[in-house]
Amino acid sequence: MHHAKTHLSALAERAANGEEIVIARNGRPLARLVPVEQPRKPRTLGLWRDQVWMGDDFDDPLPAEIERVFEGQGD
Repeated sequence: MHHAKTHLSALAERAANGEEIVIARNGRPLARLVPVEQPRKPRTLGLWRDQVWMGDDFDDPLPAEIERVFEGQGD
């Protein structure tokens, strides 16, 4: 505990860099010092608009030969 008090700034820096620090008293763990999760930026919708599309035949049945391969019945 004394070490944590006198070196808190350095321990906080280590935790901010991703390390988990366990603070103990008399060899018994009391607390964990961990990095704070940074909030994620909101997603921007529509980044791929007009760049990706599905073909008109997307929902059409597969040809029999390809379907057999998918089902493990062909080479």
